[in-house]
Formats: sequence, structure tokens, C-alpha cells
Amino acid sequence: MKKRVIVGLSGGVDSSVAAYLLKEQGYEVIGLFMKNWHDDSVTISDECPWLDDSNDAMLVADKLGIPFQTVDLSEQYKERIVDYMFDEYEKGRTPNPDVLCNREIKFDVFMKIALDLGADYVATGHYCRKTTITKNGEEVHQLLAGKDPNKDQSYFLCQLSQEQLAKALFPVGELLKPEVRDIAKAQDLITADKKDSQGLCFIGKVRLPDFLQQQLKPKEGVIVEIPRDNPFYNETLPSFNNKLEELKYRSRKPSYSITEGVVKGKHQGAHYFTKGQRKGLAVGGTAEPLFVIDTDVKENVIYTGQGSTHPGLYKNVLFVSNEELHWVREDLALDTDQTMKVLARIRYRQVLQKAILHKVESGMYVEFENQQSAITEGQFVAWYLDEELVGSGVIS
Repeated sequence: MKKRVIVGLSGGVDSSVAAYLLKEQGYEVIGLFMKNWHDDSVTISDECPWLDDSNDAMLVADKLGIPFQTVDLSEQYKERIVDYMFDEYEKGRTPNPDVLCNREIKFDVFMKIALDLGADYVATGHYCRKTTITKNGEEVHQLLAGKDPNKDQSYFLCQLSQEQLAKALFPVGELLKPEVRDIAKAQDLITADKKDSQGLCFIGKVRLPDFLQQQLKPKEGVIVEIPRDNPFYNETLPSFNNKLEELKYRSRKPSYSITEGVVKGKHQGAHYFTKGQRKGLAVGGTAEPLFVIDTDVKENVIYTGQGSTHPGLYKNVLFVSNEELHWVREDLALDTDQTMKVLARIRYRQVLQKAILHKVESGMYVEFENQQSAITEGQFVAWYLDEELVGSGVIS
């Protein structure tokens, strides 16, 4: 009996080649296109990305001679991703819809549909790898970085569980992007030269501010510039009784007030902005560009600093609460007071940074060797042992 694999055909080159490779490997392959959005009022211009994409996915399936169908997951997508995003932005946090889309949609809702259709596995076009080892007589699945350092997408899968990984296949993870395009060209697939999709996971080319403005009403507030010599940045370090006190101190968030800076302009809603953002402030006349160093959604104030080296952008310790802490490798999870040396990143494509995990009763501190720019609440921190992603969490 051939094993059955259902491929999430997105209409892009990566999932097209994933389907081709699985067929070559002797699997029974079925292509499924996920329709996650059909509100065309928020896509840019008059392009209707999901229609074009589903059409391309259908043509690829036809070319490969595999069955194809479309599933409409827009209701679940709205509930689990879009509503969550609005909620997070409203709280002044910056969510990562791509990470959530993988955890909640592709490897949950979609996976359940696939398993109901008798699939043994679900496959996607992600650039990452999976291996399985045996530990204490049990199978343990490892999530490894993709072979292509420029395309490694393991970060986007940082919230997957052992159960989800057990059923997942990543056929292009061993390849470099140019090799994937070459295979697509050799097989004469319509997606061979198609540009990689940008924009929100599966929604297509959406302008995030337009998208947010549909739900979060504009509200005028002020943009305040905080000078580099703010006392908060130049405090003398207190002496600490223990490591926990030090971690708590270093991870704390400055609380700015309007009186500490100069009003530089106006904005249409603090909830549209995120830490580290430079574009969209529309404030001129400063020696260096302004960067968002903090947003206060309660008071509706955006705090900024001049230049990418402004001290308000940097710190080296972050915290993840127990509720938002996730181990891909549950067998490696730390107990209270344990530490672990890891490599970590706080955003996709960031070069891995040396860090130490400190497990405490209420959650976990991640202490980086070097200062990190724009550690942003609501984003994910993921940690690795060599090339294996072992856990992640939402930055508090």
C-alpha cells in the first residue's frame, strides 16, 4: 500500500516541487489548496491573489497528474488568526501571523481535514527538515533548519508539537532555492518563475495598516521623541542579591511619559505601530530618522528615538510566561532553576545569537550574550541547539 500524502498546494513554486518530489518518491499524492481569505477589499489594487494562486495550484496538480481540490478555511482563519491579530494589536503587542498560521491552520485545521481524507502525512513547501530519533525507546521528532541558509523557515514552525511533526513532511528542506526552481523548470511547472509571495500568510498582498484600520478605528495621538540622555538609559546598575533579580531588572520595560521628550508630530493610532518601526511616521527635520522605541496604546502615544543605535531600542534579556512557553522537544524542557545554553532568534532571518535560558517559577528568561534591537512583545523567540529548533515562546 502506498502511503498517502496531502500537500498544501499554495500556488507557489516550493509546494509545487514538494508535490513533484513526493510523487517521485512513490507516495500517493493529493493536492489541496487552502482558501483562507475572501475579503478582496483589503488586497492591494485589483489583484485577486487567492484566485490566481488556486488556479496555478490546479494547473500544477493537473501537470503532475494528481487529484486536486480547494478547501475553504476562511472561517477558522478569521477566528484563529485575524481576530487574534486585531486583539494583540489592540493590546499594543505585535503578533506574528505566519507562526500562528502554521500552528493553527496548516498543521491543525488543515491537518485534520487531511487525516479525515485518509492521509498518512501532510506536506508543505517549507524550507526546513525533520528527522526522527529514538530516545528511551520512544520516537522523538526533530525540527531542523533548512539546508538553504537564505531560506531557512524553521522559525515559522517554532510552535509545532511532536504530534504535528509526526505527521509532517518537508520535501524541499534538503534543497537550495535555485535547485527548487531548476526542478520546476525541468518539469515545466507553471510556478517555476513565480515570485515568492509576500504579505500575510495566505491572504496575499495585504497592506497591514489598511487591514488593521478596518477593525481598529483611527485615533489621533502624538509622536514623542525621547533623547538619548534619558536618565533611564544611564542608571547605575544596582547590586543584585541573585541572578533572578538581575534578569528581572534587565528585562524590564521603560515607562516613558510625554514630559520626558519633545512632541514631533501626530499619528492615527498607536496600535498601528510596532517597536523598531521607521517607516510610516512621516516626521522630518531630524538629523537621523526616528525609530519607534515604544507604543502606549492606553494613552495613544508613540515614543521614538533618533537613529538605529538609540539606547531605547536595545536590551539583552526578555521574558516568556509559562502560558506562552512551548517546547518542540518536550523531553528537553527545563525545570525551575535549570539553565541551558542555546542559539536564539527573535525574528525570522535574524542570524542566530548566543543566549542562555533561565527557567524560573513563572516562566523563562532568555539572556542574550549581546544587546538585541527591538525586542517586541507579542513576537516569538525561538531557540536552537546547533541546527535543531527545540522550543519557542511569545515575548512578554
